[in-house]
Amino acid sequence: MAKDTKTLSEAEQLKEDSNYLRGKLVESFEEPISASIPEDQTKILKFHGSYMQDDRDLRQERKKQKLEPAYQFMIRVRAPGGVATPEQWLAMDSLSHQYGNGTLKLTTRQTFQMHGILKWNMKKTIQAMDDVLMDSIAACGDVNRNVMCNANPYQSDVHSEVYEWSKKVSEHLLPRTNAYHEIWLDGEKVAGQGKEEEVEPIYGKHYLPRKFKIGIAVPPSNDVDVFSQDIGFIAVLEDGEVKGFNVAVGGGMGMTHGDTNTYPQVGRIIGYFPKEKIVDVAEKILTIQRDYGNRENRKNARFKYTVDRLGVEAVTKELNERLGWDLEEARSYHFDHNGDRYGWVKGKDKWHLTLFIQNGRIKDTEDYPLMTGLREIAKVHNGDFRMTPNQNVIVSNVAEEDKAEIESLVEQYGLTDGKYNSGLRQNSIACVAFPTCGLAMAESERYLPSLIDKVEEILDEAGLRDEEIVIRMSGCPNGCSRAPLSEIGFIGKGPGKYNMYLGGGFTGNRLNKLYRENVGEEEILAELKPMLFRYAKEREENEHFGDFVIRDGVIDAVTSGLDFHS
Repeated sequence: MAKDTKTLSEAEQLKEDSNYLRGKLVESFEEPISASIPEDQTKILKFHGSYMQDDRDLRQERKKQKLEPAYQFMIRVRAPGGVATPEQWLAMDSLSHQYGNGTLKLTTRQTFQMHGILKWNMKKTIQAMDDVLMDSIAACGDVNRNVMCNANPYQSDVHSEVYEWSKKVSEHLLPRTNAYHEIWLDGEKVAGQGKEEEVEPIYGKHYLPRKFKIGIAVPPSNDVDVFSQDIGFIAVLEDGEVKGFNVAVGGGMGMTHGDTNTYPQVGRIIGYFPKEKIVDVAEKILTIQRDYGNRENRKNARFKYTVDRLGVEAVTKELNERLGWDLEEARSYHFDHNGDRYGWVKGKDKWHLTLFIQNGRIKDTEDYPLMTGLREIAKVHNGDFRMTPNQNVIVSNVAEEDKAEIESLVEQYGLTDGKYNSGLRQNSIACVAFPTCGLAMAESERYLPSLIDKVEEILDEAGLRDEEIVIRMSGCPNGCSRAPLSEIGFIGKGPGKYNMYLGGGFTGNRLNKLYRENVGEEEILAELKPMLFRYAKEREENEHFGDFVIRDGVIDAVTSGLDFHS
């Protein structure tokens, strides 16, 4: 395969000139006049796990007052496998009130996001996170991001093993630059400012062309949406133990409205390997993207485009050569869902409680003290917390003798395990969107619950309230909520307007397809009502909604992103 040797883009040049991700961040955060930092430095900041944002609800008013936008920063924690100790949970809760906006966001990549941090408090926040052994290194940026792994409690016997593999992959693929420790933790500077002596053995000075995502699934649960990942590892179990992994490559959800050269894609399985090889396989696949990814056009720079351009066979051959051994033929596996299993579940010797967190937003409201309830649980909990890929949380590893105390707190604060929600709401995901995401074109997190309220009226009338249907909403086409894999998907086009997609696979194995463009709530409900009534009357046994709309001729099946726009 011939490597691309074309001119570097502006973003690539910025990375080269950044002195291994140092840039001018120290000077930018010490500058006292503005609450912002220069735009070019925000691109370097991403590698440190943070985005500069502004409160878009306040933009117009501040503009009228001749004030700069209400600049603030978001910090995303690196939490492989989504596991946090009670001490870490309490620290994030405290920091969100001390320096953030008083809420926490559980992301679709199994970690915390904290919003609303002012420039002057960034260093204090990161240092406080470090005190409880949490960091935000490589949580954003053109590097491998938070490594996901199966979180479902009924598979708790193998969770500890896949969690350990997720940690090993995450640690191995971290950038080696000392920049994070120098800038935020007052670490010792590398001699010569790192330019001469410092190296990035895996990434090189340009890092990756774009972000890179890895997830580990344990069948029959595909809760990590393994086919949405740049690398998806599917555990192969024998006698209840992980024997090895099938590997899928080239998944990704983002696209650009109006640009048919961009599209979501599902990962393609290329083989199997013994579990001890997982770190080696992950590294070698990542280096293929490092060497062959598009560094001219960021819109076509994700690994999915590299795989589609070079071909799956060529990528597999290159991987085998870099490994020095060949992948084996893929082993059989089966997925039956990609959602969470709510309520109490007994593991081998501990209990696990999955709580429903609508769209992952942890906050107190007048009639629902969710944040306080979780805080009180963290104060007495002796196990750990697992953040799920579906934005929920598991109070995990609860001893039999501690279960009653946790149950009492759940009851006291009215916390919900989601079992009384409709099957649609239980399987819903929304990204942050307004007011903090600068890319949002439409509401998502703040709007999807009210849309579901109205769809639930139709479901009740049709007798479908308990039917599990995957619904997801993104405020823009970047795909953070993995909307292209949902049975009913919405991607923002403008205020109150969405592209409506149908036909994704219930187990996350098939993309959906554009059904209606630029529609509002009235049109959405008008389209869904007759469709859901037909589904209630005409569905086959165990037939999911996404499969029904394809069989019913409402929409064509899409098994490859190359057919997404056709």
